[in-house]
Amino acid sequence: MRMSLPLRVVLLLVSVLCVSAASGPAFAQGDGAKAVTEDLLSSVVRIKTYINPDGRTVDNLGQERDGSGIVIDDEGLILTIGYLMVEAHAAEAITNDGRKIPATVIGYDHDTGFGLLKAVAPLKVRPMLFGKSSDLKVGDPVLAASFGGRDGIAPARVVSLREFAGSWEYLIDGAIYTAPAHSHWSGAALITRDGKLVGVGSLIVGDASGSGGGAGNLYVPTDILKPILGDLIANGAAGGAPKPWIGLSTQATDYGLVIARVTPSSPAEKAGLQKGDLITTIAGDTPKTLPDFYRKLWSLGAAGATVPLDIQRDGKDQHINVQSINRMDHLKLKSTF
Repeated sequence: MRMSLPLRVVLLLVSVLCVSAASGPAFAQGDGAKAVTEDLLSSVVRIKTYINPDGRTVDNLGQERDGSGIVIDDEGLILTIGYLMVEAHAAEAITNDGRKIPATVIGYDHDTGFGLLKAVAPLKVRPMLFGKSSDLKVGDPVLAASFGGRDGIAPARVVSLREFAGSWEYLIDGAIYTAPAHSHWSGAALITRDGKLVGVGSLIVGDASGSGGGAGNLYVPTDILKPILGDLIANGAAGGAPKPWIGLSTQATDYGLVIARVTPSSPAEKAGLQKGDLITTIAGDTPKTLPDFYRKLWSLGAAGATVPLDIQRDGKDQHINVQSINRMDHLKLKSTF
């Protein structure tokens, strides 16, 4: 009898993942390939979110969003990528067997990109345990898993571990790049050979290896969640002083850093910055890369610090002071946290 494609994938993944009897309950011996893998993957659920109509992120990300989340405790706490749920007023989790359960918004952190939801009733799935993303090495086999059980899984390999700078004032160390690309990456789980969660899907990228190796995915490492998880659950946000945010999307070019977009109603717009402006200095320093720019910006103090910028516009130099804010104060967070 011809084996269906999903089942062939399951057997392949079991051969990659099942490395020892000590791997934990999800890989208990004798359960059979199908049961073992589905038990592990039951913790990856589908999430749907409904965003405040006046939300600041609606224009870019939409008013209804759909992706994956990972159940991480017995109480129904769901970890996902933050852009799927920021500014949500309602959400639901859908298990792989089709049960739909409302969820509340618990917390969001712009610095890491993580978001948390919580199902209002038991999900009746096994939570996924955390591994150590810092233990990953280039070449390691991993499992990329979105919602949908067996239909949502794909084997991959780690092809790069390096910092990632997003144009939207976002920088993380140790981002995990994998290939080949998974088509449903938003909120997907990155799982190690021993069945542990080490990353949450954020992006598809054109050059995953950083050396022209082709498309892949970027995962946010879960190690950076652990220090802030308690604060996210308790307070809806990470602890400590918030970083200054000015509302720019910036691109590195041969000429320097150029403003690609100014967020409406942001400090940058209020200060008069425009798309196409070339940033020549920040607080007297010339930023050569996006990480340079962000690290200098964040070194100026907490949210509320004045950010002195020198720019060129139409060949003329200008000096502009931008009064930074906490990005959370800019968002329309009419939610449950």
